[in-house]
Amino acid sequence: MRPTIVYPKAVAIALAVALGSAWPALAETVNLTASLDGAQQSPTLNIPGKGSAQLTFDTDTRKLDWTVEYSDLSGPPVMAHFHGPADKGQNADVAVPFEGDLASPIKGSATLTEAQAADLLAGKYYINLHTEAHKGGEIRGQVEKTM
Repeated sequence: MRPTIVYPKAVAIALAVALGSAWPALAETVNLTASLDGAQQSPTLNIPGKGSAQLTFDTDTRKLDWTVEYSDLSGPPVMAHFHGPADKGQNADVAVPFEGDLASPIKGSATLTEAQAADLLAGKYYINLHTEAHKGGEIRGQVEKTM
């Protein structure tokens, strides 16, 4: 018969901690989307413009990537950005500006703060495209996780 080895409690705990720290952090990529139109503006606009956004968010690096396509605006966007935190129908300040070329499709990325990441994942951000004719925003869409 083989003798049973009994490890002291401290050795068992140290082994468990060492093995636990060897596992990589579990990062997640979250897919999000938004449908943009004038009806979501506050106040609402009855216009033909529309758009859609596809976004990915890396929970480890907090990097947000987006592609926004739009059509039928009254003119080219003069500004575009994420606003938040706000529920649907509520207005909020700019949280993350879009930089560079605003021609469709708009592609960009940003690294969010922890607070911004929490608001984004809670559905508290919206995308707003502003034109010369509609300086307060022409089309807007709430960012939501895809199912």
